[in-house]
Amino acid sequence: MIKIFADTTSSIPVDVAKSLGLVYLPQIIIFGEKTYRDDTELDTAMFLNLLKSSSALPKTAAPPPALYAPYYEEYGKPGNTIIVICPSANQSGTVRSASVAAQDFPNADIRVIDSRSIGAGLASMVLKSLDWVKAGVEADTIVQRLENMSLREDNYFVVDTLEYLHKGGRIGSAQALVGGLLQVKPILTNRGGSASPVESQRTQKRAVARLKELVFEKCPPTSESMLGVMHGDALELASSLAQEFQAHFGFPEVPVYNLPPAFLVHAGPGVIGVSFFTN
Repeated sequence: MIKIFADTTSSIPVDVAKSLGLVYLPQIIIFGEKTYRDDTELDTAMFLNLLKSSSALPKTAAPPPALYAPYYEEYGKPGNTIIVICPSANQSGTVRSASVAAQDFPNADIRVIDSRSIGAGLASMVLKSLDWVKAGVEADTIVQRLENMSLREDNYFVVDTLEYLHKGGRIGSAQALVGGLLQVKPILTNRGGSASPVESQRTQKRAVARLKELVFEKCPPTSESMLGVMHGDALELASSLAQEFQAHFGFPEVPVYNLPPAFLVHAGPGVIGVSFFTN
């Protein structure tokens, strides 16, 4: 048996993850002295309310190794394989936590995968892996395919402000945009776990229009592109974009993902993004 592990940074709703049979781990959100699991104690709506009322920027932490241990014990039996699909190691300590926990189970076949992704792209990789398991694909092949997908993801984000990325230290080479340009609406890409600037527009309307152009130009017009839209407190805009992409490409569906608190700590509310996989 092959068992897939994932976590909330994939943006898959908790109830959906459970119905799919995933072992689904939380991220930890820290507001001052209080900590919350974002699978059972805090959802995106609650997080945004806390964020608006908090004087300090919250912090995030990866699921501790102790959360993995009972699941490794349950599914790490002889003949089984565990594949843990984690968010980018440059952006989260989840890879490390999953790997540290695995050290206590030296006889178990545990594969910890750095997806180099987060959000909709990570969701696509997790959902695809479940399809492969159902189809009887071997573990080695699933790992190879996931690594291949991680190299082919393309993504773009429009953030309402660079403030959160700047304060959270996740701004990467987009640091050059900070300062007098904080009010500019940048289009960013998240590759390798840090934000890099693509270009900037003076208004969100122009930035979103350019985001659409980039998708029309670069997204392969096949279902294998697994195009997805993601957002933080911008459902109406995200749904509108998904409908436009669906009509343009003729896809049966373009899923819309509600970004989790662990993402919004760094991107801030109002973020809109797209993810797809190139050929």
